[in-house]
Amino acid sequence: MPGILGLISQRPPLDCQELIGKMLHSMEHEKFYRSGTECAPELGIYAGWVAIEGSFSERNSAAPIDGVTVLISGECALPDSADASALAMADYGWLVKSYREIGGAFVSQLNGVFSGLLIDRKLKRAFLFNDRFGLERIYYRQVGEDLYFASEAKALLRVLADSREFDEDGIAQYLTFGCTAGWKTLFRHLKLLPGGSIWALLKNNSPEYYFTPAEWESQPPLTEAGFQNEFNEKFRNLLPSYFEADRAVGISLTGGLDTRMIMAGRPSKAEIALCYTFVGVKGRPLDAVLAAQIASLSGIPYRTLPISSDFFENFHHLADKTVWITDGYFGVTGAHEIYFNGLARQLAPIRITGNFGSEVLRGMSTFKPMRLSSDLLDPAFRQSVALQGEQVPSSSTHPVTAAAFREIPWGLFGSLSAGRSQVTFRTPYLDNELVALAYRIPATLRRSPQSALGFIRTASPGLSKMPTDRGLKDGSNRASRLAARAFAEFTFKLDYYYSEGLPNWLTPADPILASLQWFGLLGLHKYLLYRRWFRRELRGYMHERLALASQSAIWNQDFLSRMLSDHISGRKNYVKEINAVLTLEAIERLLFRQN
Repeated sequence: MPGILGLISQRPPLDCQELIGKMLHSMEHEKFYRSGTECAPELGIYAGWVAIEGSFSERNSAAPIDGVTVLISGECALPDSADASALAMADYGWLVKSYREIGGAFVSQLNGVFSGLLIDRKLKRAFLFNDRFGLERIYYRQVGEDLYFASEAKALLRVLADSREFDEDGIAQYLTFGCTAGWKTLFRHLKLLPGGSIWALLKNNSPEYYFTPAEWESQPPLTEAGFQNEFNEKFRNLLPSYFEADRAVGISLTGGLDTRMIMAGRPSKAEIALCYTFVGVKGRPLDAVLAAQIASLSGIPYRTLPISSDFFENFHHLADKTVWITDGYFGVTGAHEIYFNGLARQLAPIRITGNFGSEVLRGMSTFKPMRLSSDLLDPAFRQSVALQGEQVPSSSTHPVTAAAFREIPWGLFGSLSAGRSQVTFRTPYLDNELVALAYRIPATLRRSPQSALGFIRTASPGLSKMPTDRGLKDGSNRASRLAARAFAEFTFKLDYYYSEGLPNWLTPADPILASLQWFGLLGLHKYLLYRRWFRRELRGYMHERLALASQSAIWNQDFLSRMLSDHISGRKNYVKEINAVLTLEAIERLLFRQN
């Protein structure tokens, strides 16, 4: 994943430059990446950057302007500024201008998902900062008088050997929720810079918050009509900046509401190369069927990007690459993300997506304990994992805060970082203005699709008449709506059970579920069939990697062998346990022993 890195030290310059070179090398994953270094020995600052070729980050990690150098990861812009609305601008002069006018407060004006390092040689100052959500990560560690930081943990692990161990609390959180929470990390001594932080690096102090969610939580809710009007105007006005580009733009289109809102409100002058949908090995899920209709109605070329035989043939490599690039925050059952986005990059290097719309606007949450089999863990780990399971984040937190400032940067970071390693990733649903407005949604609309349907109805009446993959349709009568929703939810649950979620007590019904595909009731929603793939196409991979995992002290060794045979035979469903074991095996092998 592209990013920045650095070292603040008074060591000899050659030693620091050697360390930066090693850190930089660990982040250069692809041939289409570009990288560079920026050193100010007189200030004790040594830094580097990695970016996708032609991206905003590459263009803006450049020569100094007025004695100021800025290294940027991700994309950002100043609000309400004509010369800053285009993410494709040639330089970051607008950012330097803002910094010269208001100093470190410039970061509070930035909009987007980003992290950065600003070095001011004239005033002998430097600032490390990130976006409000903390989605563009900065790992750091203080060692004596030296400060190390990087967008990827592996860059620090490369030069800090004693961090190549699991953090006790971090691994317990990971085995509970599938991620770490509260800005903890998986790695000993490594910390995460909280979202909304700025750090004056040369002042020997700690990070400070330039923003906290409390600033938005205090807003009064709007009426239903007031929110709808405000949302319609705000969403339409912010969309154009997400289409600004001097490279090909593609829209990853689904049958849901969030990408449909983007299609309905897209600027008429936007140049879109194509729309595409990720699909499985066989068949066409509802996402693809509906997306093709939406693209056709919008007059935009459309393609499906399927999983082919090369996915299974190269799965060893894809799984390891996923764990390596995401620092283990996306597991082996996320190997499809790099695969799909690699295909998308060949068509358009910029990907516009509806990710995070349902979390921010409709309160959808997937952040919950995984409930792995207690027999999986060595007794020494069971108690700490059980204690973490009792510490689910408070339900009293504002739902938008829980979504935008917890679930997305903690639980959904892995899939995002895997995708962003291949394409420039843009979603309007983390726009500062839209998230701020989400806090004003009236309680009656908090979990409702009505505001989304209302925007589509206003912006594109033709699209509003088409049902979504979950049976939502504007304007139909109540009985028709309820029937469509009931059928969609029934088939969605069937797909979930067949693809991954079949409880162990229901595994004898697996053949019955499989037969439903002949009646058109299966495969309408889910197409990632890891539960089945581990029994068939990926059986050899699973055998090989589980043998390596048996060396770890984390697991109950007796259970590992039973887990393998029970899953392959179909007696039990252990896809979550298999993913956890194989992912942590890859972390230990790639990030600890081979780094």
